[in-house]
Order: sequence, then C-alpha cells, then structure tokens
Amino acid sequence: MTITLVNPTGLPKVGAYHQVSIATGSKLIFLAGQVSWDADGSTIGEGDLATQVEQCYLNIATALEQVGAAFANVAKLTVYVVDWTPDKMPLFMEGVTRAATKLGTTPTPPGTLIGVAALDIPDHLVEVEATAIVD
Repeated sequence: MTITLVNPTGLPKVGAYHQVSIATGSKLIFLAGQVSWDADGSTIGEGDLATQVEQCYLNIATALEQVGAAFANVAKLTVYVVDWTPDKMPLFMEGVTRAATKLGTTPTPPGTLIGVAALDIPDHLVEVEATAIVD
C-alpha cells in the first residue's frame, strides 16, 4: 500500500492538508463519521471544539487499528463542523495537533471541511469521516 500526498504546481500549498492523494492498494476502508464519543458513548469535550476534534481523530485511529490500518493509510478526510466560521480554525488545528502528537503522526491527507447547522446530538460540534486504503 502506498499513499503519496501531493501539492500540485499551480495550486496553493495549505499547511493543514495536501491537495491530492494518490493511493494504491487492494482494500478500501470507509469509516463512518466519528464524533467525540468515548468507548461508552459519552461525549468528550462538551462545548470544546479542540477537544472534540482531537477525540474524533483518536476515534478514527482506533477504528483503523481494529481493521489493520493506521492514519498513514488515510487517503481522504471529510470534516463537518457545527456553525463553522473561519475564526474557529485555530481551535480546529489545536485539536488536530493534539491528536497528531498522541498518534505520533501528522494527518494531512486531502480534506474537506463543511460547515453544518447541526449534527446527530446537540453536544457534538464536529464529525470526521475517513477513507483509507491498504493492501
């Protein structure tokens, strides 16, 4: 399995992610959107965007590990944030950075961030889904 992250000439380089992911492998993994639940279904970080982002990324890592993959296998992330405004970006990046530190990786595959009115439970501020590929 190989994932090559690319920032093509002619497109801006964005620090939080790469523009393109070239993935080769034989098994695609589609993760359901992960929210900031712990293993018991309790919300972690109520009202705290950075903590919820961190927990979402840690939940993705847990799910990937269970199926023989890791964050390095992620080809694409989609992030849904309640009531998104650009001034929330530092909190979002704080959560990503804390998760990356705990995971020992820098999760920068191509990503899409979408502002939404609400998620499944009012306490959830963010949901992150991932697509990964392994041999």
